[in-house]
Amino acid sequence: MVAAIETEGLTRRFGRHLAVDAVSMTAPERAVYGFLGRNGAGKTTTLKMLLGLLKPSAGSARLCGIDVTCDRIGAARKVGSLLEAHGFYGHLTGRENLDLTRALLGLPPPEIDRVLEVVDLTDNARRRVSDYSLGMCQRLGLARAMLGAPPVLVLDEPTNGLDPDGIADMRRFLKALPDRAGATVLLSSHLLGEIEQTATHIGIVHEGRLVLEGELARLKADLAPEIGLRVDDVERARGVLRRHDLTLSQDATGLVARLRPGADHDAAIAGLNRDLVEAGVAVFAIGARTPSLESLYRGVTPSAANAPETV
Repeated sequence: MVAAIETEGLTRRFGRHLAVDAVSMTAPERAVYGFLGRNGAGKTTTLKMLLGLLKPSAGSARLCGIDVTCDRIGAARKVGSLLEAHGFYGHLTGRENLDLTRALLGLPPPEIDRVLEVVDLTDNARRRVSDYSLGMCQRLGLARAMLGAPPVLVLDEPTNGLDPDGIADMRRFLKALPDRAGATVLLSSHLLGEIEQTATHIGIVHEGRLVLEGELARLKADLAPEIGLRVDDVERARGVLRRHDLTLSQDATGLVARLRPGADHDAAIAGLNRDLVEAGVAVFAIGARTPSLESLYRGVTPSAANAPETV
C-alpha cells in the first residue's frame, strides 16, 4: 500500500545552517499524524518542502506516491493546506471567499456546499468573514483546504489563538476528518495535550532530525510503567525516591516515577508510599498511571524552556 505521505532523507540547508537533517517519515492513509517539535526544530521547513514551497537540498518527498520535486503540479493536486495566514477577504462572505478558490481550481459550484457541511459552516456561509470568530475562520480555512477532496491535508497550528471552546471544536473536526473527508491529516502543533487527544500517529523532530515516529498507542504501550505522586514536600520526596531504581520527573500534576520495564507496579507503590511516610513526607495521592505523550517527548528530547506545551 502506498503511504499518503513519505519522505526519504529529506534535507534542507540555509547556507551553513542545517534546518532539516535527513528526515524519513511515513504517514499511512487516513491517519491523523501529529508532527511535534519545539520552535526551530524544523517542522515548518519540512511542511514547506512537502507543499512544494521549498526545494529540498537532498532527499525526496512523496504525496500518494507522487514526487513533490519531480511532479509539483501532480503532487499539488493531492494536498490541501491550512497555514497561519488565511488571506480571506473580510468584506466577502464565507461562501464568496470559497468561490474564488473554487473557480481558480475549476471545480463545480456544489463543491462549496460539500466542504461547508463538513466543517459545519453551512448556516453561516452567507455572513461576511469580518463577522466570523477566529474559530470560524479556522474552519473556513479548513473548508478551503478540502476543496477538490485532496487525499492529504497539511495543517500548521490549526488551534493557534483559539479559546477553549474553539480548541475543543477544532479537535472534534480534526479527529473526524479521515472519515468525513477521506483524508490523511498532517497536523503540526506545539500543544502536546491536543496532539495526544487527536493524533493516531506521531513524529517528533528535534534539531532537524526525526527522533521518534510511530503509532501513538503502540509507542505509549512500550513505555516503562509510571507512578504518579502528590506530596506535601517535593524536595524531601525527591531525596527519598532517588534511592529507588526509577527515573524521576515532575509535571503539572506532581511527581512522576518511571519504573524499569517489568517492574511490579503494586509492590513499587507500596514500597514508595512506606518509605515516604517513614521519612515524614505526607502522601496525598499515589497510584499507577498511563504513560503520556509528554513522557514520550521528554524521553527523546532534552528539556528546554521552549519545549512544546503540555496543555
